[in-house]
Amino acid sequence: MKIAVDGPAGAGKSTISKEVAKKLGIIYIDTGAMYRAIGLAAVRHGIDTADAEGVKSILGEVEVSISHEGGVQQIFLNGENVSEEIRLPEISVAASNVATIPEVRLKLVELQRRLAASCDVIMDGRDIGTYVLPDAELKIFLTASVEERAKRRLRELLEKGVDTDFESVRADMEYRDKNDSGREFAPLKAAEDSIILDNTSLTAEESAEEICRLAHDRGEVAQK
Repeated sequence: MKIAVDGPAGAGKSTISKEVAKKLGIIYIDTGAMYRAIGLAAVRHGIDTADAEGVKSILGEVEVSISHEGGVQQIFLNGENVSEEIRLPEISVAASNVATIPEVRLKLVELQRRLAASCDVIMDGRDIGTYVLPDAELKIFLTASVEERAKRRLRELLEKGVDTDFESVRADMEYRDKNDSGREFAPLKAAEDSIILDNTSLTAEESAEEICRLAHDRGEVAQK
C-alpha cells in the first residue's frame, strides 16, 4: 500500500505519518527532509537559495540518501548524517526555496518513487498525491489553521532550544505557504481524489487513528 500525505508546513504531517507507520507496520518516508538536505547543501556553499541557477550548479555534486534506524528515518547529505541540522529554521526557508526549482524536484522524485516501489509506505510532502505517487491507494491532505500550525512549530522549536518567537514562526509559515502553493512546477494542492483532514482541533494521535481507519477501509476494498 502507498499512502500519500500532503499539506502545508506545520500541519503535523511528519509526526502523524510516523505514528501511522508504527500502527500499520509500514515504512515512513519524509520527503521534506530531502529538500531540506538540498537547501542545507546550498547554504553550505554560500549560495542564495532563491538563486535557481546557483542551486542547479551544485546538484551534480549533491547526493541525498535515507536510511531507517530503529524505525526512525535518517537523512544523509553526501554520506553525512544531517538529520538534526536540517531542522534549523533557516533551513526550512531554504528548503521551500529550492523546492520551487524543477531540476531539484526531478532529482528527488526519482529517489522517492524508487523507495515507494520497494515496500509499503506512507510518504508525506507537498506534492505526493498529485505528482510523486498519483497512484497511491490513499491520499490525505492534512491541514490546520495558520495560527495553530505556528503554535505547534514554535513549541517544537523551543523544545529543541531554538531561540525564536511566535510572530517569526508565523511569518516563516506564511512565506512557505505562498512559496509552496505558488510555484509553477508541482505546487502544493490537494489531489482531486484526496481526503481533506483538518486537524486544527485534533491531537496527533486522533489524526493518526483516522488515517489508519481510512487505510484499513481502503485495504479491505482492495482485497475484495
